[in-house]
Amino acid sequence: MKVNGTDYRTVWMEGSTVFMVEQNLLPFDFAIYRCMDYECTCEAIKTMIVRGAGAIGAAAGFAMAQAFVQNMKEKSADFLAKAKTDIEATRPTARNLFYAVDRVFNAGLQSVEHAIIEAQQIADEDAQSSRMIGQYGSELIHSGFAIETHCNAGWLAFVDYGTALSPIYTASEQGKEIFVYVDETRPRGQGARLTAWELANENIPHAIIPDNAGAHLMSLGKVDLMIVGADRIAMNGDVANKIGTLEKAIAAHYYGIPFYVAAPLSTFDPDCPAGNEIIIEERNKDEVRMQTGTDEKGNMHSVTVCHPGSKALNPAFDVTPASLITGIITERGIIKADEVEIGRFFG
Repeated sequence: MKVNGTDYRTVWMEGSTVFMVEQNLLPFDFAIYRCMDYECTCEAIKTMIVRGAGAIGAAAGFAMAQAFVQNMKEKSADFLAKAKTDIEATRPTARNLFYAVDRVFNAGLQSVEHAIIEAQQIADEDAQSSRMIGQYGSELIHSGFAIETHCNAGWLAFVDYGTALSPIYTASEQGKEIFVYVDETRPRGQGARLTAWELANENIPHAIIPDNAGAHLMSLGKVDLMIVGADRIAMNGDVANKIGTLEKAIAAHYYGIPFYVAAPLSTFDPDCPAGNEIIIEERNKDEVRMQTGTDEKGNMHSVTVCHPGSKALNPAFDVTPASLITGIITERGIIKADEVEIGRFFG
């Protein structure tokens, strides 16, 4: 995607250095963050400098390649095993992370060069898959449609194009008139901060809405379609995505609004039979208690936005059952969210 006229991927590797868009600064500032070693890349994943299923996967793959580069002198199997464990511990819910680490680790057992090539291949595949998701998903969008999104599953969440936003970008390029309702996505505001920034950058009409306004808009007939991303998909079609997705799916089902999940096949977990086996990440409670923004001078500050003496809970994801999902948009087409359809791709 272009920013100020320059093409960027969300995350990439040059030599042994990993570069990524510093997403914690958006939408107030656009900057590139660099990681010289795998430990730094791990920290960037943990602190959500890079976030989103595909971008996390690519970053994790690059981190594993960095570990092989760092191990060129020591040639220690223990170092590589520890690096793999460290990378996998950064974000436990995102399936793409484990998929990428396994691929690069196995390639690196042949040579460091193989590890680097494999990591780059994963990033390239992610960008291509997202582009194809846009092609298939745009067929669901008609001119005049209003589409609701949740969290950010756009370019910033993947290496390029995105998943939930990719059909929207493609539909816009095709000349279709569309409008996007952007869920703010508490507590970190990935919709309000990231999705809205992306859509504004692409000149796509949109409005940020409170997370609890979706059902109201659906009840008024103002939402034609809902598309969300996914962090892990079980083999029965259950989908883990950003917290609040389940509520949207329930509301969409009640009002008869098509509810689609957009995700590459790398997000499906062949070892996970059902959604109740997906580990749900619990993040820092201060993400609920506090919010970050800028003052009139552009300086960033964090402020407390709740009763300071109260406890907080911060589950980062929830699981939407397959029965509430109209279909899953993949790089190989749109499939039904059930075991029979999914089995065609993985059987």
